[in-house]
Amino acid sequence: MKWLLICWAGPVSFLGAWYYLSYYDMSFGIFMLTRQAHDLVFDIYGKILGIPPETIPPLVARAIAFDSLLVFAIYGFRRRTAIMQWWRGRQASRSGKVALASADSLSKAP
Repeated sequence: MKWLLICWAGPVSFLGAWYYLSYYDMSFGIFMLTRQAHDLVFDIYGKILGIPPETIPPLVARAIAFDSLLVFAIYGFRRRTAIMQWWRGRQASRSGKVALASADSLSKAP
């Protein structure tokens, strides 16, 4: 399960970092992080897919959101017993009566 999360988070974070840095043209002297390369990449993908390049980022964001939901659903299913124990313990602590301070522990200050 750890490797599934690593193999999912690695490419997603790499793509997100590239998109953010290239969108705002923070190149640090690297061509691939320039806005020119950003536009070129989306122009190429737009021509390959036959769609306008400005429609690609929302499609990628939706795909990442769906994949993230799927990965976390698998993770939650694998850890369902621990999650249910945590939830039951949380609900039990909330529904129980709050212990009031006893008269012995109260301050005797005037």
